[in-house]
Amino acid sequence: MDDIDRAILRELQVDGRIPYADLGPKVGLSPSAARLRLQRLIDAKAVQVVGVTDPMTMGQQAMALLGLRVDGDPRAVADELSRHDEVVYTVLTSGGFDLFAEVVCPGPRDLLDFINDVVRPVEGVAVVENFPYFAIHTHRFLWHVD
Repeated sequence: MDDIDRAILRELQVDGRIPYADLGPKVGLSPSAARLRLQRLIDAKAVQVVGVTDPMTMGQQAMALLGLRVDGDPRAVADELSRHDEVVYTVLTSGGFDLFAEVVCPGPRDLLDFINDVVRPVEGVAVVENFPYFAIHTHRFLWHVD
């Protein structure tokens, strides 16, 4: 990955739908060269261009990161939790928690019910810590591209 590839990725983080006619000049390429570069990055699986929804605008008003400590294999717990629509993602960790799960629910009561009725009963779950957060403004996930 060179400086032009990184410039393309930075532009896509700002606007994933930027037309090649605008992208090319911003990164020092013609539109067709920018299209070829981006396609090469996609083919190499270095980047995916996808639509990301904002849970708050989709009616989900309670969001939380759950820190889980697990007795046994945390992969089995992650697999089980991933089967539920409320779970955005799970990630295995090393440190104070065995895995994290981000969840979104229609409201605070639904979040509490999901934790108590779905997460806690999963075999192997020993501890669940709930870190709720509230998106007051639309948020974007930006990765520093070097």
